[in-house]
Parts: sequence; C-alpha cells; structure tokens
Amino acid sequence: MTREEVLQELQTRYRGEIVEIQDKSPARVYIEIQPRGIREIVNYLFRDRGARFNIASGLDTRTHIEILYHFTIEEINLLISLRVKLDRDRPEIASLAPCFEAANWIEREIHELLGVAFSGHPDPRRLLLPEDWPEGVFPLRQDYREWDPQAIRDRGV
Repeated sequence: MTREEVLQELQTRYRGEIVEIQDKSPARVYIEIQPRGIREIVNYLFRDRGARFNIASGLDTRTHIEILYHFTIEEINLLISLRVKLDRDRPEIASLAPCFEAANWIEREIHELLGVAFSGHPDPRRLLLPEDWPEGVFPLRQDYREWDPQAIRDRGV
C-alpha cells in the first residue's frame, strides 16, 4: 500500500473516530482521534499495516492531557502519530498493553507522571516513583507542587 492509500483507508474505516489529520511532511502525519477508537485504530496499524510502535508521549496542556502514540510503517517511510486528548480531571483511555507488550512500561510511566488511567492494563504497579510517593500527586502536571518539604529535587523527580 502507498502512503496515500493508507491515509485514505484510515479516513474511510474510522471516519467517526478521526477528528483531524495534519499532514506535516511526506514522512510524517498527525492524526487526532477520539479516545474511544484507540484500540481499533492501533490494531489496524499494528496488525493490518505492519506498523512498528515507537513510543508514546504525554503532555499536560492545562486544558487537557494529550497522549501521542508514534508508529512507523517502514516500507512506505511514514511516521504516524495518533493524538488523543483526554479530560484533564479524569484522564482515562484503554490500555494498548493487551495489543502489544511494548506499551506496558510507557503506559505505567505516563500513569505515574501524568495520572492517566489505562483501563485494562495488565500490570499497573509503580515503575519509576518511590513507594512512599503520595497517590494523586503527578510530577509532570502543570499544577504540581512539591509535597515533601525535605526534598531536594534539583535532578528531576
């Protein structure tokens, strides 16, 4: 399949899930999707189109939590970034870990640092933060305030 055919098929198959497509360059496209369509679209990219999952990244924009899922279809040199915007007060989305193991650790990291709940995640235990870190305190949120008066945090979290 060509780049144009992949993008056309995505638009046709997932018309109700796609919010916007930003065609950045011949090798890169951003596709904003409804959170409810994440597993179906990812399964299409991963299983049907043979895309490789690169990484996911998260961001607090003050109005919403945004997650970007980055996939590469190598035979057509195309990087597809799926963008989902989540409610900042209750950020929740289906886990991709049941679809492919590579999503496991990055979802755990995004959960700890931004507070995103990944429903259906097979292993939600902590990955980075210490065991005494308080629940509901997310260090990469814009409104984060230091909770430990003894802490010296000059080297990250």
